[in-house]
Parts: sequence; C-alpha cells; structure tokens
Amino acid sequence: MEFGHVSVLLKESIEGLAIRPDGVYVDGTLGGGGHSLEILRRLDATGSLIGIDRDDAAIRAAGERLSGYEGNVHIVRGNYRDMPAIMNGLGFREADGILLDLGVSSHQLDEAERGFSYMQDAPLDMRMDRRESRTAADLVNEADEGELTRILREYGEERFARNIAKNIVQARSRKKIETTGELASIIKASIPMKMQLSGGHPAKRTFQALRIELNGELSALSDSLEGMVDLLSDGGRLCVITFHSLEDRIVKNVFRTCENPCICPPEFPVCRCGRVSKGRVITRKAILPTEEEILENSRSKSAKLRIFERRMFLVTR
Repeated sequence: MEFGHVSVLLKESIEGLAIRPDGVYVDGTLGGGGHSLEILRRLDATGSLIGIDRDDAAIRAAGERLSGYEGNVHIVRGNYRDMPAIMNGLGFREADGILLDLGVSSHQLDEAERGFSYMQDAPLDMRMDRRESRTAADLVNEADEGELTRILREYGEERFARNIAKNIVQARSRKKIETTGELASIIKASIPMKMQLSGGHPAKRTFQALRIELNGELSALSDSLEGMVDLLSDGGRLCVITFHSLEDRIVKNVFRTCENPCICPPEFPVCRCGRVSKGRVITRKAILPTEEEILENSRSKSAKLRIFERRMFLVTR
C-alpha cells in the first residue's frame, strides 16, 4: 500500500523554521517525507536534512520521495527521543531547525493491518515500530483493570474509563481480544447510548489512549523536548505540531520553562538560582490550521503548531 499522508500545517511549519540554505535540519517524524521535501527544496548543496522515523513503511516511502536529494539527506530508522545520538553518529553537533509532527499518520490509520483504526476490523496491533514485540492486543489482554482504567482516563480523557476497563476484563476472561472490531464492540457496549450520539465514534478516545501507552508517545515527548532545544544552534528553531491536549500541554510547558527557567521567588530583585534562559517562545498562541486546510483534510482539525527559538545568553530577568 502506498504511504499516503497529507502534511498538516505545512506552509506554517516551514515558515516557522526560518530555513537557511546551508543549514542543518532534523525532521524527527519523517512520515511520508512531505515536510522534509519542502525543507530540502530550500537548501543549497551545503545544507543537510536528517529524517527520523520508527515506521519501516515511512522509511521506504520517504526514501523514494526524497531520492533526488541524496547529497543532502540522511534517513534513519529510529526514535526521535534518540536524536542527540543519531545526530552525533552522523557527525552533526547541532541543528538549525528541528520539526516534530506528532501523532499517527494517515497511512497508519488507513492501512487496516496496522490495527490503529476502529473503523476497520483487523488484528489489534498499533505498533509504530514493528520491530517491537508487544502489540495493543498484548496490552489489552494483560493489563489489570486498574491499569487499563488509568491508561484510558489519563491518555484518552475517557469519562467511562472504569466501565470500559471492567468490560474488557470480563470479555477477555471468556476469549482473548484479538481484533480492533472486537475491542470497538466492547467499548461501544460500555458507553450509554445517549452519550454515543455526540462526540464522534465511542472508541476514539480508548484507541488513542492505548496507542499512546503502547508506543510511549508522551514519555518520548516530555523526556526529549528540552534536549532538542539544547541541540539547536543560536537562532535555530524547534517546531512541534500536536494533535491533542496532552501533547500540546507538554510542549507549551517545556517551551515556557526553557524561556524562563528561573525559580527564584518573585520578590527577589535579581535572579539567584543561576538558571539561564535558552531562548524565546515565538508562538504566544498556537498556530491553527486554516478553514481551507480543515476542509481539504479533516484530520488537521485538532492540529496546533508551537515554535521555540534558541537564543544564547538571553537574559529574561
């Protein structure tokens, strides 16, 4: 199946990177290579792009799409949380821009066998990196009721988390839950009918929560974001596109801390903690997709772009 993925907030994120033709740029979520292609088009012969993705299908598709830029591009199968080691292994100490387009790709949702979608019956997989052995089926059939409740409540913000978890445990005691269709049916039966009439598909939040937990998405983001700021050269920019409130909250808080890390009491006239600002937040409010983009690509509706600019020796207090 062709790796089809429409790049969200493409124009805005490329402009946000403020690309220099001779710069070094990292696309930490390469996907089908849409953002990377636009970066490469703006580089000269001395510029470089590093593309990172966990998904083998994305690596193949991006390799084909970016094949005309062999002298500028380095494609690596890996996790963006390992960006410092990946860059170092390629001989790069810093980047002039880093881009993350978070969440699940259109290809992963549309390819039934990947098991990300509640709209198609398929094996319950959800692995972004298919080299990993644990699948969503393993998570659903092995986690205890309390852990399932926590995952659905914390990562899916699912108000019926306890009831869904209880019904999952009951169902798997009779038969192992193996497909997306089986899980979606259990979820649907766990939510009052009147609540299913609004708010989209009843399985949406549970599938999101399981995917986030299985792939360690939020931990990867929170653990690595400040380190990415440290990888930036003076004036370099970090652009992050998020798709739900949990991701956006992490990005907003990390950016705020990087801009103003001082922990001294407000009454102190001079900073004494010694924490130095790493730069400034460019986006005081997140950049949202236009109405035209949402009409063309409904999956862009929840997207938000935030941008941070690295500045050395910036004094904020």
